[in-house]
Amino acid sequence: MIKLFENGAYLVNGNEIIPEAEYKKLETQYGKNTSKEEAAKGTMAYNIMKSHNQGDNMDNMNLKFDSLTSHDITYVGIIQTARASGMDRFPIPYVLTNCHNSLCAVGGTINEDDHKFALSAAKKYGGIYVPTNMANIRSYNREMMAGCGRMILGSDSHTRYGALGCMAVGEGGGELAKQLLGRTYDFARPAVIAIYLTGAPKPGVGPHDVALSICGAVYKNGYVKNKVMEFVGPGIANLPIEYRNAIDVMTTETTCWSSIWATDERTKEYYVMHGRTDAYKKIAPADVAYYDGCVYIDLSTVECTIAMPMHPSNTYTIHELQANAADILHEVEEEANKQIKGARMDLMSKLHSDGSIWVDQGELAGCSGGTFDNICAAADILKGRSCGNGTFTLSIYPGSMPAYAELVKSGRMSDLVSAGAIIRECFCGPCFGAGDCPANGEFSIRHTTRNFPNREGS
Repeated sequence: MIKLFENGAYLVNGNEIIPEAEYKKLETQYGKNTSKEEAAKGTMAYNIMKSHNQGDNMDNMNLKFDSLTSHDITYVGIIQTARASGMDRFPIPYVLTNCHNSLCAVGGTINEDDHKFALSAAKKYGGIYVPTNMANIRSYNREMMAGCGRMILGSDSHTRYGALGCMAVGEGGGELAKQLLGRTYDFARPAVIAIYLTGAPKPGVGPHDVALSICGAVYKNGYVKNKVMEFVGPGIANLPIEYRNAIDVMTTETTCWSSIWATDERTKEYYVMHGRTDAYKKIAPADVAYYDGCVYIDLSTVECTIAMPMHPSNTYTIHELQANAADILHEVEEEANKQIKGARMDLMSKLHSDGSIWVDQGELAGCSGGTFDNICAAADILKGRSCGNGTFTLSIYPGSMPAYAELVKSGRMSDLVSAGAIIRECFCGPCFGAGDCPANGEFSIRHTTRNFPNREGS
């Protein structure tokens, strides 16, 4: 069950969510008489933004971030712009990853030329250079740069580290160039929406099922558009940290501005595991926190879910798709063909006479699907089995080389390779059409971020 509150809500003691209309409960049941204005200052988002605001005006903020991050599609223009505008040193840590222009050899040497440019810029201006295919941009920043209470600005849409207690924002390159010049990110304070989690997922329900269910509930109505999604409630404790990471990175697809989660011992364990214990601290709302809205999610009711073309919000449960395959495939095909030009999508050809849907290709990749836990889950499913012999192909892109190394040490890679999976680089390509593009007419199922036109292939 996912329920959207019509108005605001109060969170009490980090556990109970109370609709705004029942405000009197605060005083009668809890003995608290916090005003709405004061309670609005009790969110995690408010306090993190306040600590990064360069002035006293919290309604119109002037933010400076703790670090920046860009990949090889965006960093050249940003650095050239900042340099032409007078920058002679990166004033804060700036991570330059090489996880996008790695496999598509367009323009001769241009991709490697970009990488050499980044290396020279890192040496000259003091940046952090991440070699080609060492990690995708989100995985590197999760493992090395995120920290509780910090803020990161990235020139990439899925700049999200909220599950690690770190507010992150994806922006255009101009905003990063401004930060490199010592300027501020000027922004009217966003509304904050509580994402209240209770219960625990059923076996077999993964983070993408939760994420897609949220996208389906809030995208079309703009419920969280340009707002902060603040994850709270007792259900958080039932989710492993990589499960949270995979949900969190998909908040981009809801059109929210940023995200933040309450932290706990599992968050701390993640930082300890990566040798960064000092990056952890407890992040939680005040005893009474006011939210401009609430998405109430009972995790135990979430079902396995698929997003059909052409958007992550076009969701159906797997049971719905199985029960009404012909109608759903036909409807999706008709709508998709209104959006694409020069070709016709033919989903109906994938429906066989026995009612089953045949799939040609599968992908586990990037910041949402290439997490360590997710790949281990795939290995559990495939161990001792086969994913096919040419009819169906499966490619797996781990998020980072450290995760890759652990998968090899544990034998999980062997399980996957023995089942016929192909292990690829730590590369973001499948998420934007530069890796494993499906052939014309193929049906590809992907644990990645997006499925709208020209992002997952052609």
